[in-house]
Amino acid sequence: MREVAFIKTNKEKWLEFEQAIFGKHLKNPDELASLYTQLVNDLSYAQTYYPKSKTVLYLNNLAAKAFQKIYKTKRQDTNRFIHFWKTEVPLILFEYRRYLAYAFIIFLSFVAIGALSAEYDDAFIRLVLGDGYVNQTLENIEKGDPVAIYKSGSNWGSAFGITLNNLYVGITSFVFGVFGGIGTGYIMMENGIMVGAFQYLFVKEDVFWESVRGIWIHGAMEIFAIVIEGAAGFILGASILFPKTYSRMISFKTGVKTGVKILISTFPFTIAAGILEGYVTRYSNVMPNWLSIGIILFTLSLISFYYLIYPFIVHKKAKKEHAIIPN
Repeated sequence: MREVAFIKTNKEKWLEFEQAIFGKHLKNPDELASLYTQLVNDLSYAQTYYPKSKTVLYLNNLAAKAFQKIYKTKRQDTNRFIHFWKTEVPLILFEYRRYLAYAFIIFLSFVAIGALSAEYDDAFIRLVLGDGYVNQTLENIEKGDPVAIYKSGSNWGSAFGITLNNLYVGITSFVFGVFGGIGTGYIMMENGIMVGAFQYLFVKEDVFWESVRGIWIHGAMEIFAIVIEGAAGFILGASILFPKTYSRMISFKTGVKTGVKILISTFPFTIAAGILEGYVTRYSNVMPNWLSIGIILFTLSLISFYYLIYPFIVHKKAKKEHAIIPN
C-alpha cells in the first residue's frame, strides 16, 4: 500500500485516538487500550514500509502519549500519590531524557565558563558574587572557617528562607521556558556561572577541600534540582517551538502538564537541601570527614538514582507488562 493511501485509510481513526488522548472527555482505560493496540499495529506497519516517513514520527509520538495516559488512568492498586512518584514521573523522565542531558550539558558549560573567567580575571568573582560576599568569605577563610557564612541566622530561619529562595528559582526557571526556552537558559547561565566562580574562589584561596565538605552537603541536591527544573523549562519551550504533528496549543498544554510534573518532583529534594543547609552545613567544620563525605555521597546518589537510573528501570518494567511501547 502506498503511504498516501495508508494515511487516507487510517486518518479518521488516528484523529479519533488523538481526541481520546487530548480531549476533555476521555475514554475509559479499556477503550484506550483497544485503540492503543490498533495504533501500535499501524506504527509497526509504517516502520516496516515507510521507515523514514513523518508518519512514523507522528504515530510513535502519539503512541508514547497514549501509553502514558493508559498507564496513568488504569486502575491502580497503589495510592495515586505513590503512583505519581513511583511510576508517572519516572516514565515522563524516560521519555524526555534527552532534555535532561541538554540541561546538564548547558549548566556544566556555564559552570566551566564561570570558573575559567574567574581564573583569568580577578575582578570577575567580585562582579558575579558581589564585594560584600567576597570580602566576608575571605575574612572567614583567614579565620580558618571558609563556610562560616552558612552559620548566620537561626537553624529554622535559614532553612525556611533558603528553601523559599530555591523554590522560587526553580519555578522561575520553569516558567521562563515559555519564552522558547531562552528564559530558562538565562536562569541556568546565571546560576551556572555563579557556581563556577564561587567554587573557584575557594580553589584560589587553597581551601577547596574545606569548601567541598561543607557546601556540597546541601549543594548536591540543590544544584541537581536546579538542573532538572531547567530541563522542565526546556520541555515547555520545545512544546511551543516544535509542536511536531500536533497543534501548537495542544503541544503547549502537553508541555505545561509535563513540565509541571517534573518541577513538582524536585520540590522534596529542594526542601531537603534547604533543611540540610540550615541544620547541617553549619556544623561541617566540626564533623568528621567520613560523615560529611557520607552525607554528600548519599544525597547525590539518591537524587541521581531517581532522575538518571530509576526511569530506565520503570520503563523496562512497563515495557514487559505492555509488550510493545515506543522507545
